[in-house]
Amino acid sequence: MPLIQLENISLTFGEFPLLDKINLQIEPKERIFLIGRNGAGKSCLFKIIRGALDADSGKIHRESGLKIAELTQTVPACDSASVYDVVADGIQEVGLLLKEYHKLTQSPDADFSDEKWLKKLETVQRELEAKHGWRYHQLIETMLTRLELPGDKNFENLSGGWQRRVLLAQALVSEPDILLLDEPTNHLDLEAIEWLEDYFDQFSGAVLCITHDRTFLRKCSKRIIELDRGNLSSWPGNYDKYLSDKEHRLEVEAEHAKLFDVKLAKEEVWIRQGIKARRTRNEGRVRALIKLREERKQRRELEDKPKFTIKDTPVSGALVVDAENIAYSINHHRLIDDFSIKILRGDKIALVGPNGVGKSTLLKVLLGELPPQKGTVKLGTNLQIGYFDQLRTGINPELSAIENVAGGRETITLNGVEKHIISYLSDFLFTPERIKRPVKFLSGGEANRLLLAKLFSFPTNLLVLDEPTNDLDIESLELLEDILVEYRGTLLLVSHDRTFVDNVATSTLYFRGEGKITEYVGGYSAIPKAVLLNTKKVDESAKKNESTQKIESGSKDQAIDPQQNQKSSPAPTTSSSSATTFTSKMKRELEEIPGKIASLEIELHKLQNEMAEGSFYSKDPSYIKTTQENFQKIEKTLRELYSRWEELEQLKN
Repeated sequence: MPLIQLENISLTFGEFPLLDKINLQIEPKERIFLIGRNGAGKSCLFKIIRGALDADSGKIHRESGLKIAELTQTVPACDSASVYDVVADGIQEVGLLLKEYHKLTQSPDADFSDEKWLKKLETVQRELEAKHGWRYHQLIETMLTRLELPGDKNFENLSGGWQRRVLLAQALVSEPDILLLDEPTNHLDLEAIEWLEDYFDQFSGAVLCITHDRTFLRKCSKRIIELDRGNLSSWPGNYDKYLSDKEHRLEVEAEHAKLFDVKLAKEEVWIRQGIKARRTRNEGRVRALIKLREERKQRRELEDKPKFTIKDTPVSGALVVDAENIAYSINHHRLIDDFSIKILRGDKIALVGPNGVGKSTLLKVLLGELPPQKGTVKLGTNLQIGYFDQLRTGINPELSAIENVAGGRETITLNGVEKHIISYLSDFLFTPERIKRPVKFLSGGEANRLLLAKLFSFPTNLLVLDEPTNDLDIESLELLEDILVEYRGTLLLVSHDRTFVDNVATSTLYFRGEGKITEYVGGYSAIPKAVLLNTKKVDESAKKNESTQKIESGSKDQAIDPQQNQKSSPAPTTSSSSATTFTSKMKRELEEIPGKIASLEIELHKLQNEMAEGSFYSKDPSYIKTTQENFQKIEKTLRELYSRWEELEQLKN
């Protein structure tokens, strides 16, 4: 028997219905994942299931005594409650007792010699034992530990992301029949996401989850439901099966639409044949044509896909960052320990590891915002930096979308093509109405797309992206991946989206804790399983030191606004050879180097593809040897050209 059943549910806001006579039933212990575009109506469907929103029409059947818990995108006001209290609110009556017990035992005024205080504590303990409350106490403590939550901090003093972590813990401890989760992996690190994946295995209730995390989808989904143009479709199986079946269904839908349009066009020609046709026409055929017209009017086409792009990339020096034996500690806790790296133009490097392990600190050291306590950091020439900040400090919530991005501009030139600001924002799926709305009224996905729109409207050659995937739908994620793969500049990426990292990164810096950082060629999948299993859990004192800035709402982290970084970064100290005169011959040589590098990189890419083919090593041994030698020669030539480029750039400046 289903826990809940929706029959012909409809809900309309604006011209088209968000929900158009949809049907859904949820069985006990199901693992259902709801996908769809930002704004498709997924959150509204959650509200209807929970009873917080009435549908325009249709019926809902709920099992008697059904208990539903939800993690929403909206954070409710919780006055001056502590994190522990907010989590305990998920357990109703027992939660009140646990809050009282926590207050009594954790209060700085606790006095074990006070008879009145002891009597009150004994009363609470007795009631907790009678209602089996200690099990829930342990459950709350486990949630606080697993999600790295500061139990005694004031909930209202946390940032929005950390508040959602608290609300996730509140939903999980309630042990409901149906658990509704709206983007639960946002603001979680990989360790917490993988813990949540394991938690689903033992959870006894049903789960209905909205997510755009494709790895999370693949691991946890047993059935996928998709909300598309008002219709809800069900796809049994995992995400990969859904992709295959959906592609086939879209092909069939397109063919049906094509046949329908041909038939309609034929009937329109017939009705316009004039007096002769009107004398002989069949009134039934006329009525059928009217019905066809109405059906065509009601048909909802596939919505526009996002089609944003990135501004022309100015060429930086070949060497972007050269860090040697750097170290950094906070309160005697080592976050970076004797780490060296050379970042070259075009590298796309992901930083992966638990929250508080030192990723943000390393970024600041590499970008010159923090001087290393040991070692040296040398920045390359002509750097123009763009920064995507997960706290969205780069946009003003009181201003409209167009005011945030335009900055007084009416047009933006992208790759030689001039675009009006309204047209530019439409590529990021902003309608003329939405671009005039204050940012504080936009959804999380819209706010992220807006920050990308602002970032991509300025030329950069070093992008620093801190959790850019939160709240983006799958289509936007895939487009962003394509853009970053083709991006000709350098990328530093902090992300817990494993699929995104796999698809974009050329190498991954994995933070193992205690300042140890290891580089692996490739994305998240390149990190050996044994390394992931044996990584030591980050010390709690380190999390306090680095995570406090992220947790507290008044974070002092300042995003680097592309508008404020149009001038080049200061050039590194030049060698003694910099005294040499920069001649006209050197100028011509410098101008020719980028073209030579581009040609060699194309040739190198072709050889890489050939050598990656499974049949390559079955060819003639002499051919294999020659190909490998050519590959090594091109690599060597490229290194020499990059070095010469850097040398000439320094002489020029």
